[in-house]
Amino acid sequence: MSIEPMALRHAVLAALLNGEYSGYQLTKIFDIGVSNFWYAAPQQLYAELTKLEGDGLVTGRAVVQRGRPNKRVFKVTEAGLGELAAFAATPAKPLLIRDDLAVKVHAVDLLDPAPVIEQLHDRALEAAAKLEVFEQLLLRLRGELDEETFLRQGEHVGPYLSCLAGCRLERETRAWCLETARTLGERMARAGRETS
Repeated sequence: MSIEPMALRHAVLAALLNGEYSGYQLTKIFDIGVSNFWYAAPQQLYAELTKLEGDGLVTGRAVVQRGRPNKRVFKVTEAGLGELAAFAATPAKPLLIRDDLAVKVHAVDLLDPAPVIEQLHDRALEAAAKLEVFEQLLLRLRGELDEETFLRQGEHVGPYLSCLAGCRLERETRAWCLETARTLGERMARAGRETS
């Protein structure tokens, strides 16, 4: 079996490990629990489920519902677990970041910093909102256990650990945005005083 580099299929398989989910439920899992390491639009997820089922990595079944449209739910097959195991054994690639806001900050010396500062504040607010969602997810995942106990003996530690990474990323993003906006604002004010 040849293993591709990290692809949407691996993120979908990982998200399906804890149960049997519909495409709609999977989009919600991606919105909350997976968005800290992988973004996918709902259409991409539905298309990927179809491919995974065609490849025998997930199996789907119809669920008849009263008063609501029927749905299909999916779960990982043994072949899907094998795909994930092989993927987990391949060396991880370095993290690649493509961030348009970082490009704007990099070029800010020759730009009007005001819109960049505004975008930094917006990004800081987004990071704070995501951090709050991730922190609520951590509480839900560990239940009544404190973090240390959960990390030693709790179930589903993988999603918890990846969510911790998301928390750290959003915390650092917020801090960087606020610090950068403050620095640029102070420089802009100083430049305004010097030219007046």
